Amino acid sequence: MRVISVSVDGVHQAAQRGLFQWLASQNAEIICLQDLRASLPELEDAPEFQLDGYSGYFLDSSDPHSNGVGIYTREIPKAIMYGFGFASGEDMNGRYIQADFDHISIGSLLVPAVNEKTEASQKARFLTDLQNHLGKITHKRRRYIICGNWNMAHATDDVQNAGNYLEQSGFTEDERRWLQQTFSEIGYRDGFRQSNKDADEYSWWPSGKIGQGDGWRTDYQVVSKELATQVEYAVIYTAGEFSSHAPVIVDYDLGNL
Repeated sequence: MRVISVSVDGVHQAAQRGLFQWLASQNAEIICLQDLRASLPELEDAPEFQLDGYSGYFLDSSDPHSNGVGIYTREIPKAIMYGFGFASGEDMNGRYIQADFDHISIGSLLVPAVNEKTEASQKARFLTDLQNHLGKITHKRRRYIICGNWNMAHATDDVQNAGNYLEQSGFTEDERRWLQQTFSEIGYRDGFRQSNKDADEYSWWPSGKIGQGDGWRTDYQVVSKELATQVEYAVIYTAGEFSSHAPVIVDYDLGNL
């Protein structure tokens, strides 16, 4: 099963750059998109956002110019979950959508970035709620693949010239610790790293252009630990440029599920 995840910096401009033609050529079972910056009617009705052979599901934001997540899937899901149900409601603001199948759930996640609209304390609260949720669902028999723009990097191998960015938002000690706890204590794994150990793999360039300036790996497929041995292949696609984020492609062998 091929799963592709990409944060698009707005689906309109990504479509103009050929994203959907490229996706149609990839033979993926699941495609997760983040940061769509479009309203639900646009996403559901515009032909340029449709993919032959796939069903698309979306969650937009109260502000149609920000956030937004979606999932395209070849198989019709058993259910679609919108948001995590956080008391703050922030997860419903175009942050998370999940497709449930028989034994596995696939999520598309956009973690808040610290900017003029979002304070560091807001992101910290979101991450606390998210980690609590991830801990709770480990007790279910269901397996999870949560794809997304996590807006933070885990280790020094994941940031080019990492020493220059220590304590910068997205690479603070608390954020690195959060990811380390998620990967080592709570019961999840970095799906990409189960197959690809290369140190120079980056998925996002703050400069806005792939390959220019220092790259970061902020786009992850976070998987239940039981899926760690099912990863067959993982790559970050940089030959085309659809946004400041490169697509993350992971192939899974789910024959034993």
